[in-house]
Amino acid sequence: MFELFALATLMMVAALLAWSGLRVWRTKNGFIKWGGTGLATLLSAIVTLISLITANGLFKLHARSAPATVTNVEGTPEQIQRGKAISDGFCSACHSKTGTLTGGLDIGEHFPMPIGSFVSSNLTPVGQVSNWSDGDIFRAIRNSVDPNGRWLIIMSYTNAGKLSDEDIRAVIAYIRSLSAIGKPTDNPPDHLNLLGIAMLGAGMLPTGKPVSISPITAPSAGSTLLYGEYILSYQDCRACHGAKLTGGVPGQLGPLGPDLNLVKGWKLEQFIATMRTGVDPDGHELGKEMPWQPIGRMSDEELSAVYQYLTHLPNS
Repeated sequence: MFELFALATLMMVAALLAWSGLRVWRTKNGFIKWGGTGLATLLSAIVTLISLITANGLFKLHARSAPATVTNVEGTPEQIQRGKAISDGFCSACHSKTGTLTGGLDIGEHFPMPIGSFVSSNLTPVGQVSNWSDGDIFRAIRNSVDPNGRWLIIMSYTNAGKLSDEDIRAVIAYIRSLSAIGKPTDNPPDHLNLLGIAMLGAGMLPTGKPVSISPITAPSAGSTLLYGEYILSYQDCRACHGAKLTGGVPGQLGPLGPDLNLVKGWKLEQFIATMRTGVDPDGHELGKEMPWQPIGRMSDEELSAVYQYLTHLPNS
């Protein structure tokens, strides 16, 4: 509602400036006539452009959609165990600030510009997810759309949608097994401010990963390059380390991460120790932005698979 009010205000200001320019044009003083009209016209054009960009941003904000998903999760012990592993090693980076999947972390605080508030949701029964169907949760993870058709902005910037169908069901099973803990979080969780909406409209913010309706199957688990490739397809390493993992580039939303070809100089034991302790083989502490804690909760097998993939990256 505030965004619509702000847009209406901008359009009104643009109209008033245009009207002021017409009034000034009628004066007999040449300096005031040309100078005042020119200034009013320029300001009106600028505000009109901002209004159009903001309107485009509002359109994009509400344009994302994805078909409903029909699925029922059995909630077997095996699913819950697998879901816990994924949540500990991936979801917890955003959703476990003070307790297991209790949310409360404002991801927007880590962005280079103040574009809004993006508080991770409490995924225990305290939060809204307890009222969602299994299909609702599946759609939110795969395509970043909630049951009310709202765009889950930060979710769409992650690679959570690359989880396999079975792994998403496992996460749902684990979420269903949790006890109610923590405090309720905002619903919806994402709130772009006017600057964020304008940047979205101007194409300066991404509109999220493409919507996908195709099933995704994971390769067999193991300490293999192929399984490491799968893990890194949903882990968000590329948000900081670049699309090819050869280093971040200026202008990206995430912090600038180094070229991961550096892992080729480490032994497997050193890589696992780095992910478990936050200290690399040279004794350097990893940056605060690096979510090594959840990554370090992955099993030795999973970390070995990631190591296999990283040590076979093309040389940058």
